[in-house]
Amino acid sequence: MRNGFIDALHAKGGGQFYFPAGRYLTGSLQLKSNVTLYLEKEVMLLGSTSPYDYPGFSTEKELKVNNDHFDQALIYAEGAENIGITGEGCIDGQGRELALTIDSLHHTGELVDKHYNTYRKRPNTRPKLLFMSNCRKVELRKTNFRSGAAWGLSFSLCVDLTIDSLHVENRAYWNNDGIDISDCKDVRISNCFINSADDGICLKSHNRGAWNDRVSISNCHIISSASAIKFGTESLGGFKNVTIDNIRIKDTFRSAIAIESVDGAEIENVKLENIEIVCPGRATRGMAYMSVSRLKDVPENEKGYPEFTMFEELPSWGFYVRHVKGIQMHNVKLRLQEDDFRPAFVFDRVSDVRLSDISLPENKKAGQVVLRQTSLQSADNAVKEYVREVE
Repeated sequence: MRNGFIDALHAKGGGQFYFPAGRYLTGSLQLKSNVTLYLEKEVMLLGSTSPYDYPGFSTEKELKVNNDHFDQALIYAEGAENIGITGEGCIDGQGRELALTIDSLHHTGELVDKHYNTYRKRPNTRPKLLFMSNCRKVELRKTNFRSGAAWGLSFSLCVDLTIDSLHVENRAYWNNDGIDISDCKDVRISNCFINSADDGICLKSHNRGAWNDRVSISNCHIISSASAIKFGTESLGGFKNVTIDNIRIKDTFRSAIAIESVDGAEIENVKLENIEIVCPGRATRGMAYMSVSRLKDVPENEKGYPEFTMFEELPSWGFYVRHVKGIQMHNVKLRLQEDDFRPAFVFDRVSDVRLSDISLPENKKAGQVVLRQTSLQSADNAVKEYVREVE
């Protein structure tokens, strides 16, 4: 399939291109202004397994600072408005077959990937499933997306983006994020199922002077081999006015929600509410013991990749918070399946902490909120009973 049908529809002022039931094989398709793709329920739109069918779009601004090298996509749009994909059909990138072909061509010398990852033995120049840059008024509804060679659905510098009732299965290869949002405004992600071999929904900021703003993520079910919802690690601009509501997370290896920065974002004024966390417990003083009297010994590790593994055992079983300005927690319930010697909360050099309606195990209250060089701005009486200050 060629891009001619989209070009012709765009030239006439736009409209909906309808895919009736059937199987279609295509290389890269560029979606243009005022054009919507409608995939009937029995449609299977298959991505080509030849890398020659995916031209690069290296005009993308973020590629100047981003090192993922994914400058190709099965479906892409740049500078378009009033575009979308809908219908209950499936877009399948055949990503594993495509990635393995790219790998083979690299080793034969026919198509050498100058960014080849020799450590992990995989090509880094691989097409995303979908990429949109500098677009406005984008709607994706009800469609199934699966098996990209790289990230799944990726958006950069877009405004007015609606992602609703999608089914995303992206587990074909490495770096298979589900949905990536970079420096976009007015974004609504709702009612989606995401099963990804990397981060599920990832908010990124690749551009200085830009940021994600007014982003809502709600009523989604996420399975992830990394973090279900992640902020970063790319965070050159930052994140503002992000709300996350009613998210079901299952079988996730790293974090349910991760806020991570390695390149200078301001992470401040964070509000966490209506959260219940059940931890397995079982930590003992014989296991990488870090006493709360030694909080200063927890390494800063500024150049390390900010994941849960970077510090090994931390001195709290619920929340460990450090170097944050402004954090509110309300209606947070922490439960232990088995006992744990550590406190539930550690706040280290944090300013403006506000805690209310915090619920802890009945036998875990005194000394469960540890403060080091931290200002507790407000707390209800029950929380104050848990507080312990250390040097």
